Amino acid sequence: MQTHRRVFWKCALFFGMILWGLIGAPATAHDTDNRRTPIVTAIEHAGPAVVNIFTEEAPRQMKNPFRDFMGDRLFEKFFDDFYQQRESGRRSLGSGVIIDPKGYILTNEHVVARAVRVKVTLIDNREFEGKVVGADIKSDLAVIKIDPDRPLPYVKMGRSDDLMIGETVVAIGNPFGLKHTVTTGIISALDRTIHASERQVFNDFIQVDASINPGNSGGPLLNINGSLIGINTAIFKEGQGIGFAIPIDNARRIVDDLLQYGTVRRGWLGVSVQNLTPKVARHFGLGHVHGVLVTNVFRKSPAKRAGLQPGDVLLSIDDHEIADKPDYFRQIASYTVDDRFQLGYLREGRRRRVDVHISPVSPDAAGEMAKQWLGVSVRDINWKHAKRYNIMARNGVVVTKVRQSGPSREVGILPGDVIRQMNESKIRNMEEFNKAILEAGKLNSVLLLVQRGRNSYYVTLEP
Repeated sequence: MQTHRRVFWKCALFFGMILWGLIGAPATAHDTDNRRTPIVTAIEHAGPAVVNIFTEEAPRQMKNPFRDFMGDRLFEKFFDDFYQQRESGRRSLGSGVIIDPKGYILTNEHVVARAVRVKVTLIDNREFEGKVVGADIKSDLAVIKIDPDRPLPYVKMGRSDDLMIGETVVAIGNPFGLKHTVTTGIISALDRTIHASERQVFNDFIQVDASINPGNSGGPLLNINGSLIGINTAIFKEGQGIGFAIPIDNARRIVDDLLQYGTVRRGWLGVSVQNLTPKVARHFGLGHVHGVLVTNVFRKSPAKRAGLQPGDVLLSIDDHEIADKPDYFRQIASYTVDDRFQLGYLREGRRRRVDVHISPVSPDAAGEMAKQWLGVSVRDINWKHAKRYNIMARNGVVVTKVRQSGPSREVGILPGDVIRQMNESKIRNMEEFNKAILEAGKLNSVLLLVQRGRNSYYVTLEP
């Protein structure tokens, strides 16, 4: 009998232990480790480096940092969290990520645009006054500096050239002011292009389905290893699960210039290009339509020094295939002065490669572009020009010569006319004209505001 009792109690104890383990065993350290997934680890690593950015803005007519590129309707559609009507002393929230322990923070330009005061709150609730080191509206990136009393947690920049559609991503930010909110999802698409109008295109967004809400702008997008692969930038308010981020590879060069110079020193390659048609692609023996055809090479340009010629077909930049003209300009724009890259091109049926060193644009180069592309020579307005041509305008550049066969002659531009605006860029002097014509070189047509005497009129050139 005692033997049976001992067997009974042993069995009862055994099954009781199993039942206790299933329904009531306290969590152990080992159990917690099992639940610490790569996503949890990534958040533990990067979370402390995510900050809340609070700005006070000067009274103004309207805040629309991408207006020059996208227009009000598109900005309201994609960037509704920061769209503002006429208000005074507007306040806004955004996010940022610390990229250096000394207190340098990467965020969006539209988070700090026109801010008169920037306040940064860390995960431990410490608050700092922030200073905008530099901001670039074209890339929508900005760098803020705070002065901590000790090194801060930070996230190193990763890479975005190896991203895969479908891979898991993590977004961290402060949506609606809710600090350090984490959302996860996948990469839905790469190289997303948003067309604002015929002239306005914004390229190369990462599209994700991780929830990005108002206040997330400027926060980090991480891969499953916790690497910084993008900066959350926009939401599509009319659709669920559609958000956009700037690839970190594009941001890296911009940030380097902002940190060192406070502005972005954009260079140029020095060529005019056009898209390939299927017929032209077949002529060059290309299996599919990709690349751009060089139509002109400017003197004293990086392209000229590299030996490029009209008729060459540009195929790749640092092994990234060039799809078309907008893609070409997007890739070139990611390089700044003194950067180097390898250019792949086609000439006389042979694929070739050449190293290119990006340089700043000289006034002579911009002047040559105006002559060859628009068919005009221009100068700053001085008293001699004002007297000779009876110029009424105070701002702008005066046309001193018009080529006999060129687009400017065709639309009736004459010596003495004053160019006051090119596309959306106002022109007050030669420096602004030079910058504007380089931007206009990316387009198929140019809209000019021309003043003659007391009259002003718009003309469209198709170089």
